[in-house]
Amino acid sequence: MNIKNFLKILTVVAFSVFIVPSYSKAATIPSDSTTDSKIALQIIQRVTQIQNMDKTTLTPSEKSDLKKELRQMKQQADGLDKRVYLSIGAIIIIILLLIL
Repeated sequence: MNIKNFLKILTVVAFSVFIVPSYSKAATIPSDSTTDSKIALQIIQRVTQIQNMDKTTLTPSEKSDLKKELRQMKQQADGLDKRVYLSIGAIIIIILLLIL
């Protein structure tokens, strides 16, 4: 195996290491799970109420209000997920910085 082939393989391996994400449970931010679950349950209940509604009798302004409410609930539900994702490359860089 000559040097050029070795460098090509090393480059491909290095790029694949930096691209593949790794999910670490240690990197999650602790939160109050009881309040988060209560909020999530309220959001789910309200969304099912909206889904079961007869929307044909609503006025256009009421429909837009429902859409705004759904968007706000979606943003609120997205805020409940407080995870930090680290790629393998980032983990390797952090380890190297700690070693140095």
